[in-house]
Amino acid sequence: MSDPITPAGFEALRAEYAQLMSVERPAVVEVVSWAAGNGDRSENGDYIYGRQKLRAIDRRASHLAKRMKAVTIVDPAAQHDHSHVWFGATVTIADEADRERVVTLVGSDESDASEGLISWTSPMAYALRSAAVGDVRRVMLPGGESAVEIIAIRYPGSPKADLASATTSGSASSGSISTDACSRSAT
Repeated sequence: MSDPITPAGFEALRAEYAQLMSVERPAVVEVVSWAAGNGDRSENGDYIYGRQKLRAIDRRASHLAKRMKAVTIVDPAAQHDHSHVWFGATVTIADEADRERVVTLVGSDESDASEGLISWTSPMAYALRSAAVGDVRRVMLPGGESAVEIIAIRYPGSPKADLASATTSGSASSGSISTDACSRSAT
């Protein structure tokens, strides 16, 4: 799957494009037009700054238009297999220190690690792909290699507890994780 994006992510791109082309660009064109009518353009700050702003808006709009043509909208709610991690899944993971984290696998245009939205092409997402609850995956992170256990998998539109916490730790697909992290679900 190349360049997937969620429907919400595509809508955000479309809304930003519409804002640029229908609100911001016309306002800047008006300022530039007014400034150009004031005479000498070489020392006219409004004209110079307005032209720079116009070029920046045009670059961003061009980028957005290209991205909207290149992406494939994938609705995570339409995933048929909710027992494994695929595009759009919200996954609760635990690391070797038993710290839980919730991440959602999204397209690169909508990723924001601080919000828990990780790109489908990131190392963490590669490690989580096709994993099931209870699986342990190894991933290379900036701080070194780490093992993560899949605690829960949810998809938009599915029941909140689509897949509850794993009760056993024997389904590890690769690597190992500390017994403290595995026994957490029993407490």
